Amino acid sequence: MKKNKIKRFIVMVVILFISYLLQCTVFQKLTLASIKPNLLLIITASIGFMRGPKEGMFLGFFSGLLIDIQFGTMLGFYALIYLIVGYINGMFQKMYYDDNIKLPLCLIAGSELFYGITVYLFMFMLRSEFNFLYYLNHIIIPELIYTIAVTIGLYPLILFINHKLEAEEKRSASKFV
Repeated sequence: MKKNKIKRFIVMVVILFISYLLQCTVFQKLTLASIKPNLLLIITASIGFMRGPKEGMFLGFFSGLLIDIQFGTMLGFYALIYLIVGYINGMFQKMYYDDNIKLPLCLIAGSELFYGITVYLFMFMLRSEFNFLYYLNHIIIPELIYTIAVTIGLYPLILFINHKLEAEEKRSASKFV
């Protein structure tokens, strides 16, 4: 049983770092009007509603910490946002079904909207930049659309990895019964 938890932990860390590297390298070059998708938010939200609030918070905290280290002006700001996103998405674990992609898309869209508004409130509005409609139309909505488009391609891969890990966990658990 402990072997499976270690394997899941290692797989999650690898997914986190691959997503981080893709977001910081490949998707920096694939920007559309200076907008790029938020892969770490997709990973955090997906793991949150697939595995529950605890794993969502864990992955969200470390995703945000990576963003804080790379791009942030204050350490812990993005870690807190991603932690909250992971927790909130984890609360929907009981409503989650593998064959329904509408719930994950809606949750990731809501998470992206929450992320964009929170960043605006704490990074721009507190510096007396009150043009919210401009920020909404030129940053939040395009990033939300781009993130949802990438989610449609990335989510099945995350789901496949989760199914493989769960199948292996069930197989090893049945050995003890």
